[in-house]
Amino acid sequence: MSSVRRLMATISNSLPRKHGLSLWCPQSTSIYHPRPSSIGFRSLQRSYVAASSAFSNENREFVIVGGGNAAGYAARTFVEHDMANGRLCIVSKEAFAPYERPALTKGYLFPLDKKPARLPGFHTCVGSGGERQTPDWYKEKGIEMLYEDPVTGIDIEKQTLTTNSGKLLKYGSLIIATGCTASRFPDKIGGNLPGVHYIRDVADADSLISSLERAKKVVIVGGGYIGMEIAAAAVGWKLDTTIIFPENHLLQRLFTPSLARRYEELYQENGVKFLKGVSIKNLEAGSGGSVAAVKLEDGSTIEADTVIIGIGAKPAVGPFERLGLNSTVGGIQVDGQFRTSVPGIFAIGDVAAFPLKMYDRIARVEHVDHARRSAQHCIKALLSAQTHTYDYLQYFYSRVFEYEGCQRKIWWQFFGDNVGETIEIGNFDPKIATFWIDSGKLKGVLLESGSTEEFELLPKLARSQPSVDKAKLQNASSVEEALHIARTCLQVETAV
Repeated sequence: MSSVRRLMATISNSLPRKHGLSLWCPQSTSIYHPRPSSIGFRSLQRSYVAASSAFSNENREFVIVGGGNAAGYAARTFVEHDMANGRLCIVSKEAFAPYERPALTKGYLFPLDKKPARLPGFHTCVGSGGERQTPDWYKEKGIEMLYEDPVTGIDIEKQTLTTNSGKLLKYGSLIIATGCTASRFPDKIGGNLPGVHYIRDVADADSLISSLERAKKVVIVGGGYIGMEIAAAAVGWKLDTTIIFPENHLLQRLFTPSLARRYEELYQENGVKFLKGVSIKNLEAGSGGSVAAVKLEDGSTIEADTVIIGIGAKPAVGPFERLGLNSTVGGIQVDGQFRTSVPGIFAIGDVAAFPLKMYDRIARVEHVDHARRSAQHCIKALLSAQTHTYDYLQYFYSRVFEYEGCQRKIWWQFFGDNVGETIEIGNFDPKIATFWIDSGKLKGVLLESGSTEEFELLPKLARSQPSVDKAKLQNASSVEEALHIARTCLQVETAV
């Protein structure tokens, strides 16, 4: 097996499918509890904060490391508790204030004539209907921002951080919100050639746009969220586009084969080509040194002047390994309040391995919804008497082909756990729904092109997991009827 296929297979298939969205959520026999008592921790945490009053710069009573979604929502929660002004510092490797990262593979990549998204339009917290937190917002709230200066070291005993520029920062309470880094192809097989792109931040997206402006043939490696969303954007640029991945169908960790076929056909109608179940040997450079082709293991080549690698991500643990990592899902192990094994240090968002309470397993979720919610839960627990465990419901979505001139827009949402057998209702015209049923209980549901009311029903179904009549659901003549059946089952159980 080639090194590329091993890398892609490890990311996509290393964890068992029977546990649902297993890329993030493999099974665990128990919930992780690093401390026996939240009460003891509260008093310990207060002493840490009190100690910070002796710091030469009191802005560093609380420090957030990372400048993504989670950091932005954490900052808002500090402000809501009147604990930001002169107390909070955010240390980021990026040049921008926190922004809604999903925009980078959606609206940001639209061609210039199709009204692409640009900053400051998508700073946090506009993605959830909140205030747009521009750099001026942070100044007005008294929050110290350190841009383009990532943390490179930590002294846990002295409660100090070292940044890339050599700054030494003392903290009282530390919140790690470093997110993920893109999984990359090795340099020896062309992973760093000019014209090869990975996308995690604005700089990456700007570099990709520069290539798309000149491109003729685009190859996207990976059939997951990133691959699907970038391919949809490439269609808007009217480019020759091919998606390559080793799995049998698109988004194999969530879509059923039947559901994936519907989306694949839609992409093909828009001119996108697929190479499924293949492995890549290496990326080849042209005479000018830039990428010119993708060579497959069977010896064939696919011409490409722009290649985008979207094969997953790795938690950006950086210098924080000593806090305790989860060997199964990766990331920093935390409890239901996002506390690490070290008092006064927390981890939130993509980098945190946390107890997924309703499924009784440890998870690490790479999604904007979790980044927002984990940040809010953690800061509320830190600043108030909140002691209840984070109770997250898995939620994933995608919105593509939303630019002007596109005949068919795609917007699907999924809630719950994709375990058990599936029932598919609808003809994708435009609606289609997939229900996951295990032991007679509705465990998860995916809906394409639903109404606001229909989408609002999905999390209620997934959290309540009502008993359903499979035969009745299978015989539904439309998505609307199937959702009505599911809603009725929910109402019956709620009334009991």
